[in-house]
Amino acid sequence: RGNYQLIINRMEMAGIGDVLVMLEMRKQKLLQEGLFNQEHKKTLPFYPKTIGVVTSPTGAAFRDICQTTMNRNPHTKIILFPCLVQGDGAAQTICRMIQIANFYKMCDVLIVGRGGGSQEDLLPFSEENVVREVYNSEIPVISAVGHEIDWSLCDFAADRRAATPTQAAEIAVPVYGEMMQRINWYKN
Repeated sequence: RGNYQLIINRMEMAGIGDVLVMLEMRKQKLLQEGLFNQEHKKTLPFYPKTIGVVTSPTGAAFRDICQTTMNRNPHTKIILFPCLVQGDGAAQTICRMIQIANFYKMCDVLIVGRGGGSQEDLLPFSEENVVREVYNSEIPVISAVGHEIDWSLCDFAADRRAATPTQAAEIAVPVYGEMMQRINWYKN
């Protein structure tokens, strides 16, 4: 038979805990500044002629968005704004692509995102400069970062959040056949 005695002088969160604490502090700061307020959200266009996609050109997210868009409305144009979506320099390239889309007014709605990954992989979409670019975008933004359980601070600043990149395309692009049926119904 033995006895154990533990004396704890100090305790810290380890691993993912540090990241979550940092994200929560950043979230509270941006929340207090009003970047997540509902009254700043822009309405998405009903029939976007062109959607912009800020993501990696090699990831599955872009392919999923293209496939879904073409299935829903083959007349919708897609412009890729290629960027890094993780690692060093990712936040800066995401910001730059959002700026370019806005400066040249190249699309009616922007989907900003990537496929799933670890919380660390998704960090560029929670960087303060990226959140501010999403908030400042004159073009309505749909945040599509990760998969259903994933989240980023961009989700709170965007005009709309999608659980997946595929859902972002579904939100942005109406089904062409349904629109034509409605038009024909109104004609008669």
